[in-house]
Amino acid sequence: MAELWELSAAEQAAAVKRGEVSSVELVRAHLDRIDAVNPAVNAVTRTMPEDSLAAAEAVDAARAAGEVLGPLAGVPFTIKENVDVAGQPTTHGLQALADAVAPVDAPVVERMKAAGAVPLARTNLPDLGLRIHTDNDLHGLTRNPWHPEHTAGGSSGGEGVALATGMSPIGLGNDLGGSLRNPASCNSIASIKPTTGRVPSAFTIPAPDDSIVGQLFAVQGPMARTVADVRLGLEALSGAHVRDPASVPVPLTPPAPGTRRVALVADPPGGETDPRVAALTRTVGDALADAGCVVEEVEAPRFAEVIDCWSGLVGGDLAVSFPLIDPILSDAARDTLRPAVEAMAEFGTAELSGLWMLRHSLTRAWAAFFAEWDVMVSPTWAQLPFTHGADAEAEGLDDSVLRTHARPVLPANALGLPSAAVPAGLVDGLPVGVLVNGPAWSELLCLEVAELIESAGLAPAVPIDPRS
Repeated sequence: MAELWELSAAEQAAAVKRGEVSSVELVRAHLDRIDAVNPAVNAVTRTMPEDSLAAAEAVDAARAAGEVLGPLAGVPFTIKENVDVAGQPTTHGLQALADAVAPVDAPVVERMKAAGAVPLARTNLPDLGLRIHTDNDLHGLTRNPWHPEHTAGGSSGGEGVALATGMSPIGLGNDLGGSLRNPASCNSIASIKPTTGRVPSAFTIPAPDDSIVGQLFAVQGPMARTVADVRLGLEALSGAHVRDPASVPVPLTPPAPGTRRVALVADPPGGETDPRVAALTRTVGDALADAGCVVEEVEAPRFAEVIDCWSGLVGGDLAVSFPLIDPILSDAARDTLRPAVEAMAEFGTAELSGLWMLRHSLTRAWAAFFAEWDVMVSPTWAQLPFTHGADAEAEGLDDSVLRTHARPVLPANALGLPSAAVPAGLVDGLPVGVLVNGPAWSELLCLEVAELIESAGLAPAVPIDPRS
C-alpha cells in the first residue's frame, strides 16, 4: 500500500472527500516526510505545523458537517519563498529580508486556500530568483535528489525537489526565465508557465510594483508530479484578480477534439544540444506520433533572435536595478548576473526601444507559426543539469548556462506564451524533460499533449528517496 505522501494531489483530495483519510493525517504524513528527507536536499526552508494542522482540522470539520469541499480540500501544498504568505517572511533568499513578514497572502496562495488546500511549508530559491541554480547565503544549497552534485535548477528549485521527493504533492512557483520549468526538468516533475495574465501576480515584498520586464515576462504557476495535478492547480489559480490589473478573465477552455499537429524542435538554435537530449526529444516525438499526432521536425521561427531579445531586455532591466540590489546579493549571485549587466552597459533608450519593437515582430512570427502548428515540442534544457555553481563561472553571455542549457525555455517568457514541462526520461541517471509550447491561452491544449507524453511511460516514477 502506498504511503500517504506518495499519492498525487488528486488522489489525496479524493481520499479526503470519501472519508478514507483525514487532512490532518495528510499534513502529519508530509511533515514526517520533510523531517526524514529534507536534511539530505535542503529544499524546504520552514514548515508551518501549527497553522497547517489548524487548517487541516477545519477541512475535516467541514467534511464532517457535510459542507461542499473544494477541489483540493485537505491537500497540503508548498510555496516558494518569494510568494507572500500572510504572517510568514517573504525572504527572496536574502539575509536582508529574513524577517520581512508579508501582511497578506499572494493571490495564488489565497486561491489555493479557497480550493481547500492547506499551506504546509516554504521552499528554497536563489537570491531574488535571479539564477537557474538554487543556492543563497540565507538558507544554503538545494541538492538534486537524483544526483547530489548536480543542480536542482531554479529559481523554483526547492519546489521541484520537494515534489520529486514526496515532501509535497503540489506547489507554487514563478517563472521569468524558465523558473517553473527548469526545476521540472532537473527533478523529473511537471509544471506549466501560463500565458501572461492567466494567473494573477501580486506581492508586497520588497515592493508592490514591478518593472516592465517583470510585468510582461514573469508569471505565477503550479508545479506537481503529474500533469493532471498541474491542471488542477492551474484551474484553481486562473482568472482576474483585483490586485493584478493585468490579469484577465479568459476562461480555461478545453481544446476542440482533433488530430494534434506537433512541431518538433529537437535541437534548438542558439547553441549546442547534447545529442542524447536531442535523441530523447525525438523519442518523445515518436511517442506522440504513435498516439495519433502529426509530428514533423521543423525549425522554430527566428529562435535565436528570441533568445537575444529576452537576454537584452532582461539584461537592460538588471542594469538599471543592479546598483540597488548589488549590496544584498551573495557573491555567487553577483558573479552570475554580472555578464548580463556588463553586456548592457552601453545600451541606451534607443537600443532598448528597438528590442521592444523586435519583440513585437517576433510575437507576430510565432503567432503565424502556431496558425500552422498546434504545439511545439522541444527539450526543456539543451544540456544535462550542470554541477553546482557552474552558472557563476561564465565569463560572458555566450557561455552563460541560460544560453548553453536553458535557452529553450526563454521564448515562452519573451513572448508571453504558455509552456508546459513534462519529464521525458533519464540520461546518465539525470532527468531530462521536454516543453510543450503553444499559442496564447492554449494551456489546456499544452497539458493535453504533455499528458500524452507522460502516458508513454518514458520517465521514471516519482516520488523518490534522495540518492547519494
